[in-house]
Amino acid sequence: MTEVSSLTGRLLVATPALADPNFDRAVVLLLDHDEKGSLGVVLNRPTPVDVGDILEGWGELAGEPGVVFQGGPVSLDSALGVAVIPGGASADGPLGWRRVHGAIGLVDLEAPPELLAAALGSLRIFAGYSGWGPGQLQDELTEGAWYVVESEPGDVSATRPEGLWRAVLRRQRSELAMVATYPDDPSLN
Repeated sequence: MTEVSSLTGRLLVATPALADPNFDRAVVLLLDHDEKGSLGVVLNRPTPVDVGDILEGWGELAGEPGVVFQGGPVSLDSALGVAVIPGGASADGPLGWRRVHGAIGLVDLEAPPELLAAALGSLRIFAGYSGWGPGQLQDELTEGAWYVVESEPGDVSATRPEGLWRAVLRRQRSELAMVATYPDDPSLN
C-alpha cells in the first residue's frame, strides 16, 4: 500500500500506536508528496475561531462548522484554503483554485472570494500544516505510524470532523475497518 510513488491526494490515518499528541487520531490529507518531502492538513481538528473573524469574505463560503481548522503544528500563523469543486475531477476549475487531486484543490486566499463563490462545493480554512522532510514520512510509514487510504471529496467537508477518524477507517474494505472500534483509552478495557 505504501509503495505508491506519490501519495498526493491520499489520507494518512494515524494508527493507535502513533505517540505524537499532534497527530492523535488525526486524518491528514496529503496535498503534496514527492522526493523533497510531504505536506498535508489535518482534517479533523476544528478550532473555536470562526473563519470570518480572520479572513474577511471567506466566512460565508466556508462549510459547516464554519471554523478554522488546525492543519498541523507547522506555521500556525499561515492559512491554507482547501476546496472541492463539483465536477472538478474533469474540469480545469475556476481561477484562484489549483487542483491537488480529483475535485480537491487549493484556494488562493489572496483572490477575491466572490471570484470563487459560484464554483465552490465546499471550503475549509486551515491554520498551519503538517510537513515532513525528505524520507521522513516514509520512515513513519515503515514504523507503522500511519495507514494510507484513498480520500473522498466529502472528507474535506465532513460536518462531524470529530468522527472522521472512525468514519474513514470504518469504510475500508479490509481489517482496517475493525480499527475504527479501537477504544480511546485501551487501559479502560
